[in-house]
Amino acid sequence: MWRIFQVVFYPFLFNPFSIQPQPPQPHHCKTVLDNTNSLNEAELHNFNRSIDGRLLKIIPSGQFCKTRPDGCSDTEWFSGEFRKNIPGSMLQINWEQDYSSDPPSLCFRNSTTCGQGNVSVFGVNATTIEHIQAGILFANRHNLKVTIKASGHDYLGRSTAKGSFLIWTRYLQNVTFHDSFQVEGNDLGSAVTVGSGVELHTLYLLTKGKGKIFVGGTAAGVVASGGYVQGAGHSALSPTFGLAADNALQFEIVIADGSFLTVNSASHSDLFWALRGGGAGSWGVIISTTFRTFPTFSGVLHSMNLITNDSTQAGRLAELHARHIFEWDSFKVGQYFFSTSTPPAINWQIATVFPNATTEDANAAMKSFIGGAQSLGLTPNISVQLVNVNDALGAITSDLGGVSVILGSRLIPADVYRNNPMGIGRTYTELYDSGVHGVLGHLVAGGQVSENQNIHSAINPKWRTAKTHVVIVRVWNDSTPIEEIEQIRQDMTRNQVPILATLAGENSGAYSNEADVREPNFQMTFFGPNYSKLLSIKRKYDPYRMFIVPAGVGSEYSDLEEICEL
Repeated sequence: MWRIFQVVFYPFLFNPFSIQPQPPQPHHCKTVLDNTNSLNEAELHNFNRSIDGRLLKIIPSGQFCKTRPDGCSDTEWFSGEFRKNIPGSMLQINWEQDYSSDPPSLCFRNSTTCGQGNVSVFGVNATTIEHIQAGILFANRHNLKVTIKASGHDYLGRSTAKGSFLIWTRYLQNVTFHDSFQVEGNDLGSAVTVGSGVELHTLYLLTKGKGKIFVGGTAAGVVASGGYVQGAGHSALSPTFGLAADNALQFEIVIADGSFLTVNSASHSDLFWALRGGGAGSWGVIISTTFRTFPTFSGVLHSMNLITNDSTQAGRLAELHARHIFEWDSFKVGQYFFSTSTPPAINWQIATVFPNATTEDANAAMKSFIGGAQSLGLTPNISVQLVNVNDALGAITSDLGGVSVILGSRLIPADVYRNNPMGIGRTYTELYDSGVHGVLGHLVAGGQVSENQNIHSAINPKWRTAKTHVVIVRVWNDSTPIEEIEQIRQDMTRNQVPILATLAGENSGAYSNEADVREPNFQMTFFGPNYSKLLSIKRKYDPYRMFIVPAGVGSEYSDLEEICEL
C-alpha cells in the first residue's frame, strides 16, 4: 500500500509542554519555513518523538503524484476522496500555488519541476488532544505561522499557507451520540459529538443508523466540526431547522497558548458566541463539536435538468424562478438551483428537498414553475424520488477536486425576491455576459433561519433576512498564464461580485465560507455589526495572533501573506 505521507522519526528528548509561548513584539513577523534549513534537526528529532512519530514533511499534491511509480490517474487526481488523504493537498489546486512570488512557486500534476508553493512545510498528523497541544506549543516556540486543515475543502485557501506549520485533524474521527446532552445541568436534548476530521458523508451514514439527522450540507468532504460550522453552515435542512451554527451546543478546542477548553453557553460563553459564525480558522484547533440532532424522516427529492440557449433565456428562467420561490415556503424546502455555462448554452440543475412530504405534494408544488419553464420553450427532464433525508443529503460520496476555482457570493434578501424578480433575471444575464462560468443558487435561508434571529451568536444578521445564497464561479486550467489568472481574480473582485452586490442592496452580506477571499470590506460583508466584538474576543483568546487566515478576524492587521504585523 502506498504511503499517504512522509514521516520523520526521531528519539524523544524533551517535554514540549515545558515551552512557554511568548507574546509577539510590535511589527512582529512569523518565521517562514522552507525545505532546507528551516528548523534545527535535533529539535525536529525531539518533537517528533514527543508526538508519537507523527511529524509530517509535507509536499504539494502534484509532487505527491510524482513520488508514486505510476503517478496519479485522472480518477484519483479529480477525486476529493483521494485528495483528502494527502496532507499537502487542497481540494482545489489553485490554493496550493504561489503565483505572486518572483519567480512563482508552482506545482501541477504535469509539471516537470515543482515548488513548495503555498503548501505547509511541516506539520502534525494529530490523533489526540496532546498532539495538537504539542504542535501549538512547538509553533509558538519557533515563531511559526500555523494552518489548520482536515480535508482541504476550503474555497478561500485558509487551510494552507506558504512556509507554515500544519495541524492536520483528518484522523480525529470520534463520534458519540447522546440521548440527553447536558450543559450545566440543562438538558439540551438529543445530540451528537463529532470529531473535527469526520466528514458529512460519513456522518450521514452514522446518524441514519441511529434514526437521527443533523443540519449539514451536501458536499461529501466538508467537515462538520471545522470551518463549516464556524462560518455558519448552510443546509437544505436550514429552512426547517436553522443553520448548523444555530444547532451547535458545545465545542472542544485548543487555543493559542495550548490550553484545552470546553466551550458552551455556560463556559467561555464569549468564545462560544464567536465560534458560531465568527469565521473559519480564527479561534483555535477544534477537537469536536456537539450538534443537536432530530428524528430522521422521509421526504421527496425533486430534480430537474433544463438547458437555456443563451444568457438572455437564462435570465428569463432566473426571473421565473424568483417569481415562484415563495410558493414552496409552506414545505420549508431546501433547494439548489445551479446553472453552468457551456457556450452558447447554459445548463441548469434544480434539486429540491421537500421534508416530510409525498411525491404528490412535490409534484403539485412544482407544477406552476414547470409550466412557466415550458412556456419559455424549455423542456425539463424531471425525476421525483421518495427518500430518507440522510440518503438525500449524503448521496454525494466524493467531491470534484484537482481544478482551479474561485468564488464570489452574496446573500440575496427576501425583499429582493418579492420586489425585484426582473432585477434578478437581468443580473443573471449580466453575470453570464461578463464571463462567469456558473451561477449557483442555494435556497437555504428563510423559514427557521429567519425565525432564529434572536439566537445569541456571531452569525451575520444578513442571514436572517436572506432568502438565498448565490455564488458565482470562475475557473482556469493549469496552462493559463499567471497574468491571465490575476486578471480573472481582479475581474471577479472588481466587476463581477459588484454585480451581485448591486442586486443584494446596500451593505449586502455574504457567506464567508463560499465567497471572494479578496472582498475589499470583508469585515462588514462577512460579519456585519458583529465584527468589533469578534475582534475583541480574538485579542483575548489569541493574543499571539497565531490563527490568522485570509479575510479572517484580525487579518487586516497583517500583510497579504499573514506573515508580518502591520
